[in-house]
Amino acid sequence: MINPILRGFLWTIISLAIQLGAAYNDTECNNVSSNRRSLRGFSSATFRIVQYNVEWLFLNTYNGCPGSSCAWKTQTDAEIHMEYVQNIVGKIQPTLMNLCEVEGCYELDKLASLDTLYHPYLIFGKDTSTGQNVGILSKISPVSPLARSEEHIEYPIPTSTCGYTGPSGSQGVSKHYYTRIMLPNGLYALVIGVHFLAYPTDKTRCVEREAQAQVIQNIVVSMLSKYPNDEVIVLGDMNDFDEDVLDRNENFPISSVLCILKGNCGKHSKEYTLYNVAEKATQDTRYTDWWDSNGNCVSASNEFSMIDHILVSPNLFNHIQSVQFYHEYDEYCGKYNSDHYPIIVDFDF
Repeated sequence: MINPILRGFLWTIISLAIQLGAAYNDTECNNVSSNRRSLRGFSSATFRIVQYNVEWLFLNTYNGCPGSSCAWKTQTDAEIHMEYVQNIVGKIQPTLMNLCEVEGCYELDKLASLDTLYHPYLIFGKDTSTGQNVGILSKISPVSPLARSEEHIEYPIPTSTCGYTGPSGSQGVSKHYYTRIMLPNGLYALVIGVHFLAYPTDKTRCVEREAQAQVIQNIVVSMLSKYPNDEVIVLGDMNDFDEDVLDRNENFPISSVLCILKGNCGKHSKEYTLYNVAEKATQDTRYTDWWDSNGNCVSASNEFSMIDHILVSPNLFNHIQSVQFYHEYDEYCGKYNSDHYPIIVDFDF
């Protein structure tokens, strides 16, 4: 018979192991394979980059999702949602897709099963509250393992436009990665995928997002100092508006987040320049997110905004063939599609 004290100790160890398992119940896949770097099969007209917030793509339970903490209340709901996302990916056929709100590589593997050319890449972030991560589904391999920055920036930044009067603090980017890819024209591109803090009009979140944008700007400048000929692609759910490229409902930011990311302001202002691909689309199509502001569970035209963005360097911007905002499903309470829409960019090299 086990001593009662020892039994209690063992149960404590088991309990901790269960808790740790619940906190880290998925996998990451940040390494790259040299035999997947080929661009064979990609003509100059078939290079497609997509940004998509897939809304809680979780199949393993983490902190109540699937369950009461997210839109998918049961495991069955989560699996149906996965099928809906698979359907969208199958229709869009991206060369490289950035996905926000992914649990881990287990879920990305499900999407990769759509095509033998797809491969998942993901490095764990630090959002232990939601367990969400940002990952890649790609037909080409990055040329370097996914990496992330642990830098924190003090807020409010000196040039903040948020109107924040609260206490100072510091903020990092819990959900992001950066890596490099080879483009069909033989050039390389720095790719940074991000998911910033929510609530575009909240002043506290505003200053925190500006700090997050400065972290990303610092990554761009640091990487360009090593690879000065690289193109740059920054894409993700920035949870903010672009004052230069207004969305369908002309939402205007209180922050300088997009200004910082594009290199127009911030600590490294004018050291590089990025353009929002949405410039290539008509304003009436510029929306990526539905927020049910009146709580009636039915989407209205004034409830859509553009908070997801793809930013690219000038040379890439000049090679854009088309930009589409994929709006082929309706938004309402109880739907199985995401509450975001994909942005699709086709390049002609």
